[in-house]
Amino acid sequence: SFQKIKFWIIFLKINFNISIMKNILAFGASSSLNSINKQFAKYSSDQIPSSKTNLLDLNDFEMPIFSIDKQKESGIPDEAKNFKKYISNSDAIIISFAEHNGSYTSAFKNILDWVSRIERIVWCGKPMLLLSASDGERGAKLVLETAFNRIKRENTETLFKFSLKNFHSTFDLEKGILDAQLNKMYRSVLADFINVI
Repeated sequence: SFQKIKFWIIFLKINFNISIMKNILAFGASSSLNSINKQFAKYSSDQIPSSKTNLLDLNDFEMPIFSIDKQKESGIPDEAKNFKKYISNSDAIIISFAEHNGSYTSAFKNILDWVSRIERIVWCGKPMLLLSASDGERGAKLVLETAFNRIKRENTETLFKFSLKNFHSTFDLEKGILDAQLNKMYRSVLADFINVI
């Protein structure tokens, strides 16, 4: 049974220090080819020990703009079903949000709208690290708060957030976050996230 399997996994981890590889789903919530949020999501997933990452590109999930009429006419697109499978098969999720006019990008919102028609709880209650990054002083905080407040309705225990401002002057792909105070905050949030995976 599932409970017996879970028991033996925990037993082996405790007694033999066996590290189970975790499946991390990561993506930038933007369709930009040079998305700084995709870079930040990948960097963050690389910080997680004993894990492998599925790094998604939202351009691979382009679909007609959602409407009830389109769903009645053609059903739910395969791209939405595939996106949902990635969520279901992951152990944890990292999303870094780009902000367009104070909200989600249209690419992310359309995927969200379609996937929510498959199952109301889109993210399957998985541990989630919500990030945002921009070159401005606010670090795309508006969209991050929107996403956090929406997702926490279904996940209050394993949901974490961090916003990175002035991306190009505060972040390096090799060194990470260059600002000491911001990096300390980021590392604290990241550690809390890792602890629940």
